[in-house]
Amino acid sequence: MSNVEQEQWQWQEPGSAWRGFGVYHVTMTVPSREPLLGTLVIPDNDPNRATVERTALGNAVVDELFVMCRHYPAVRILQFCLMPDHLHAIIYVTRVMDTSIRSVIRGYWQGVKKLGRAYTLSVAAEFNSAKKDEGSLSNSAKKDEGNHLNAAAKDEGGYPSPVFTERPFIRPLSRRRQLNTMFRYVRLNPQRLATKRLMPGYFRVQKAITIGSRDYDGVGNVALLMQVHFATVHVRHAMVELARNGNDQTLRQYKNACVLQAREGAVMVSPFISPDEKQVQQVLIKEQRPFILLTDNGFRDYYKPSGALFEACAGGRVLILSPWPYDSGKRHISRADCNALNAMAEEICDELNQKE
Repeated sequence: MSNVEQEQWQWQEPGSAWRGFGVYHVTMTVPSREPLLGTLVIPDNDPNRATVERTALGNAVVDELFVMCRHYPAVRILQFCLMPDHLHAIIYVTRVMDTSIRSVIRGYWQGVKKLGRAYTLSVAAEFNSAKKDEGSLSNSAKKDEGNHLNAAAKDEGGYPSPVFTERPFIRPLSRRRQLNTMFRYVRLNPQRLATKRLMPGYFRVQKAITIGSRDYDGVGNVALLMQVHFATVHVRHAMVELARNGNDQTLRQYKNACVLQAREGAVMVSPFISPDEKQVQQVLIKEQRPFILLTDNGFRDYYKPSGALFEACAGGRVLILSPWPYDSGKRHISRADCNALNAMAEEICDELNQKE
């Protein structure tokens, strides 16, 4: 989307939350994470060419999006991406509605649940029919038939499991810059999944990575812990205060020194919290230098880093560590967390630099 189009965009107005102008990111997931909606195809093992071939159920779920738009003319689908086990959609509410977008999406969800019930009932019928005929099937055919049908028919009686039991997640996009980021995120979902499948070791959450006396959970290239030299990135408050008072030489020299150490082969370790530390991290990513990132929250199921960090992870250039389990309610990092993570970065460097 061009800057001109961005300026013309109408964003959610005060007092009309969930009913007025707005852009929303909607995600609907198959809770079991079974690939009932489509199959990921990776031509020549090239993740950039990855696509998702929809199943009949997947096509029906997409069609229901446009049924929703016919019922609510104020709603437009800007972009969507169907994945094997979930759907992303970016929708634009063009004018104030009598009902809220939550009610609109709830109606969509109800329609999709009906599709899911019809699908599971048909699979259950097929499953039961197959059981009657299983005596005439070869062992190989029985295995193939069972793999095909077990996704929805779980027990011996052939009763299907519900497909869509969780409400869709709705996230309002309240800032202009979020839109392009979300467009890119949704568009690249097949490529990101393909990258994870081709390089599973770098994206699998690994438990109890012991460094010194502390255990971490991690995602990324654990082999980075076998490197020879490690150094921290920790911009001190005194450096920032000097820069604010017109003397930025100390701060510039420190950041330059961090980059030079990385260029000489050091693995940089930091939570990269402050803007100046993030600048160093951006240079490391741009120059494809390895680093260890400490984070204040653990890793949820199916976690994957985003943006440039995803590319660095796929390339084996980053290890993300957390000393704490995942907390779904955590929103902001505290000062105590910052201090603790910076201290852990020092611990990690001290411990790893002492190894033979």
